[in-house]
Amino acid sequence: MSKIIRTRKPSVLPFYAGALVFVVLCAVLPVYKLWALLVALGGAAAAFGLGQKFCPPHVVEHEVPFHTGQDDVDAMLTDIQQKLDTLHGLNASLPDPALSAAMDRMEKAGRSIVEAVEANPAKAKQVRRFANYYLPDAVNILQQYATLARQGVKGENAAAIRTEVEHNAASIATAFENQLDALYAAESMDLSADLTVLQTC
Repeated sequence: MSKIIRTRKPSVLPFYAGALVFVVLCAVLPVYKLWALLVALGGAAAAFGLGQKFCPPHVVEHEVPFHTGQDDVDAMLTDIQQKLDTLHGLNASLPDPALSAAMDRMEKAGRSIVEAVEANPAKAKQVRRFANYYLPDAVNILQQYATLARQGVKGENAAAIRTEVEHNAASIATAFENQLDALYAAESMDLSADLTVLQTC
């Protein structure tokens, strides 16, 4: 889920004002004397303070796909989301209903994985292999399938590739769902332990 990040950028004008006042005062005062130097510094400080009052920091807003507080996790989730978007686009272009149903399952499980890791970034290490290997491989295979279907390639090799992809799509979807289920293994064990305690009571 995208988030709006707000950053405050201080204005440079207060610094310029303070520096300008200091230079001017140094030019008209005998700054080799302590009192004159203190006056120049005080004037610069006053100018800087007024500058901050009339030139407050500028707030900049920018949207980011994810903001978990961990840059590597944000990058991983962004990459997963992009590949799932590619998967969604491929699904819309493929007519086979069984394959489409399997791809729906892949996308649903994948987006649930993203939500689970975004909610608990500590789970990120559990989906590294999924993010780096399983999902990219699945998208690559389905892209090749879509290319063959779009180009209308005939022949035994093309037919064998299409048959193999269609036959294994459900298994790939199940693997995605198993990855999602594995994210909740610890919670399941904790819940079982709590239920056991309650039953004992």
